[in-house]
Amino acid sequence: MEQQKIAIIGLGYVGLPLAVEFAKKYAVVGFDILTERVQDLKNFADNTLQVPAAALETALSKKENAADKAHLFLTSDFEEIASANLYIVTVPTPIDANKKPNLNPLRSATEMIAKVLKKGDLVVYESTVYPGCTEEECVPILEKSGLQYNQDFFCGYSPERINPGDSVNTLTKIKKVTSGSTPKAAEQVDRLYKSIITAGTHMAPSIKVAEASKAIENAQRDINISFVNELALMFDRMDIDTHDVIEAASTKWNFLPFKPGLVGGHCIGVDPYYLKYKAETLGYHPAVVSSGRNVNDQMGVFVGAKLIKLMLKEGLKINQSKILILGITFKENCPDTRNTKVIDIYQELRSYNAEVDVYDPWANKEQVKKDFDIDLKESIENEKYNGIILAVGHREFKSLDFKDLSSEKVVIYDTKAIIDRSLVKGRL
Repeated sequence: MEQQKIAIIGLGYVGLPLAVEFAKKYAVVGFDILTERVQDLKNFADNTLQVPAAALETALSKKENAADKAHLFLTSDFEEIASANLYIVTVPTPIDANKKPNLNPLRSATEMIAKVLKKGDLVVYESTVYPGCTEEECVPILEKSGLQYNQDFFCGYSPERINPGDSVNTLTKIKKVTSGSTPKAAEQVDRLYKSIITAGTHMAPSIKVAEASKAIENAQRDINISFVNELALMFDRMDIDTHDVIEAASTKWNFLPFKPGLVGGHCIGVDPYYLKYKAETLGYHPAVVSSGRNVNDQMGVFVGAKLIKLMLKEGLKINQSKILILGITFKENCPDTRNTKVIDIYQELRSYNAEVDVYDPWANKEQVKKDFDIDLKESIENEKYNGIILAVGHREFKSLDFKDLSSEKVVIYDTKAIIDRSLVKGRL
């Protein structure tokens, strides 16, 4: 393992922490197609907030020489990865407008590797895919190099388990599932990750099993949340607070106290569609997985419409009112806006011709403008609103004075159940 030179393809939420950690022990080249991203990282600035500037500076300041081969080199020139003998792919695997897998980033990364692939090289995928994808989609592209799978080159799969914004369950502290295309490759992949993952590893019996394990991790959570979201939809019609019900039910030892909420992000809101897609290609329609997605996908619209109904009930005219949405990231204390369901709330409110402000101290304003055509508020100081939705539980919002933000007549809706209950008209 001391002779390994590792190329990490994709320097986002998953790839960057991995590159920095491996660079403590190996020569690592980190590649990303976004030249601005690479330049920012070279200046020790990570806008995902996954890696502190000091850790970046330490990794990048090491020089490759006889005394110290462990270092990190960053580039957006794919020819710079040609000297690697182990490639790790961490590119996004999103869904398209029809909620089908979009494998274009994965295919593009694999095509790039195929151009520089050498005999004896190992290619490991961390990107979340459906079971069978690595060998059905990626291996044929790699074989365009003229090399033969499992004779000239080998593959592995080790699903990422990065939790954006989590400073406790970090890369090295989460047990890693590993796998390889042959027993020898599997051992090599496992040894590699075991060298940096202090929590240990679990070697799956095949690449397909490892792929499936990642898919069901998030599908299971999606289904559990969809159950309480469906309860919230039902209890809303019964005029019952869902959180009160959960609190009461939680007094039983084996009750699982999941909370209702918006289910977005790059994992839970996406991965079940990959599992569903693969099952349907084999002639099976997964009813439970599909139902969970259907429920969770409607929650943003429900929240927006519920605020409108509550405002009308209070006698407020929507087109003469100002509404504030607090938060647009997909989760709290994190700048990640990928697949955020808060946009569904925004669009629902705008469909009523409401004037809507969005404030989020964590989100990147330029990225939000590019992705959603929304101009985030720089500040909400001295502003007054008739409708307020707490959509994301950022720590800054827990100390807000909602009375200062409120007009004489106001409706506050809390999707996270963290605001003083006496101030809110409704909770998810």
